[in-house]
Amino acid sequence: MSDVENYDVVILGSGAPGKLLAWSLASQGKRLVVIERRYVGGSCPNIACLPSKNVIHSAKVASYFRRGAEFGIASGDWKVEMAVVRDRKRTMVDGLVAVHLENYRKSGAELVMGQGRFVAPKTIAVALNAGGTRTLRGQTVVINTGSRARIDDTPGLSDSRPLTHVEALDLDQLPEHLIVLGGGYVGLELAQAFRRFGSRVTVIERNGSLIHREDPDVTEAVERLFRDEGIEVLTGTTIDRVEGRSGQSVRLHAARGAIEGTHLLVAGGRIPNTDGIGLEKAGVETDERGHVKVNERLQTTAKDVWAAGDCAGSPYFTHIGEDDFRVVLANLTGGNRVTTGRQVPFCLFTDPELARVGLSEREARQRGVGYRLVKISMEAVLRTRTLSETRGFLKALIEQGGDRILGFTAFGAEAGEVMAVAQIAMAAGLPYTALRDAVLTHPTMAEGLGVLFASAPRG
Repeated sequence: MSDVENYDVVILGSGAPGKLLAWSLASQGKRLVVIERRYVGGSCPNIACLPSKNVIHSAKVASYFRRGAEFGIASGDWKVEMAVVRDRKRTMVDGLVAVHLENYRKSGAELVMGQGRFVAPKTIAVALNAGGTRTLRGQTVVINTGSRARIDDTPGLSDSRPLTHVEALDLDQLPEHLIVLGGGYVGLELAQAFRRFGSRVTVIERNGSLIHREDPDVTEAVERLFRDEGIEVLTGTTIDRVEGRSGQSVRLHAARGAIEGTHLLVAGGRIPNTDGIGLEKAGVETDERGHVKVNERLQTTAKDVWAAGDCAGSPYFTHIGEDDFRVVLANLTGGNRVTTGRQVPFCLFTDPELARVGLSEREARQRGVGYRLVKISMEAVLRTRTLSETRGFLKALIEQGGDRILGFTAFGAEAGEVMAVAQIAMAAGLPYTALRDAVLTHPTMAEGLGVLFASAPRG
């Protein structure tokens, strides 16, 4: 073992919780080091959240070109240049990385680029990207290694060298026919984007509907959107084997027949990055899915070792990773914060967006929770008419016999922004009447909340 360097805190992985913890503690005078294998700042600013939304926005602009006549703009010759789409995304990523590096500099946190692996309790050996090794030991260690796209063991799937979101977001040529394997968040967002760029797109989902855990009206609305945009949707379809090579020609075999395309994108979920990092030598246990075992304070099974974000089994969202940072920071600095009972909002960034926080109808029924349902069409939100974006609905669950908002779902333009207003009301424990009776600016999307809750039946 090379000479051991001692730190107050060693963080393995520079994703959302890790980097925020590093900047905060280093600014407080802690001697702190972050070990990062490749992506400064983690996946969100480099290959996931922000890059995907950048590309999705380019696709929305392309859709406006196709709809130009609707807005009084004469149609003309135009085409999508995927290399330019890619370069716009890369420019954004470069800027974000520069911001991250400046935050490391200002905070005093040390960033070490290399592959880290536990070799003893609270001790990590790093194979440096630039060559050589370092061995780092912390009084406190935080595991923040994130997750990666899962590729199932379907015969021929790995051999076909499918795209994951990482490669799909870096294409400089438009796929002729993109097959998307998986009807969850990543698959749906990229399927619509590439369809709007001009690809033929087929989405294959093994379950009976897209985003199958949502309420039936949600899944029906999303599937209708996709079919209206010319995307082929095959639900209840299991792939038995795959032939060919993505980027050239692929054939997916299912009971109903073969599906052929030029490119294959695998979007069937994610797995934690906990294998091969020596957790057993650190006394850190994992569960059956490979997540680091943690309690509600995000402590692992090893003393003074914490875990946060995807690798700890937290919901796979950057905003949850950021809350994990707040949990760990509080607990390292004398507080007592837990992950239980927190709100978990989400937004699917299709166009229009799908956003939800709190209980769905399905979840309420499963838990035996009584509720009153309020629902309106987005056409009732007058702002949508000014934008020609009237597709979708707003709905909320109000407790039976009371005024608390139990859950909120929006499928429509700016759904994520509207959800945030409802979420704050829920977090504050405000009755639905507070939104019903609020003076909301006209015409805005949030104004629809007043319309929605005005339709609530008496409890």
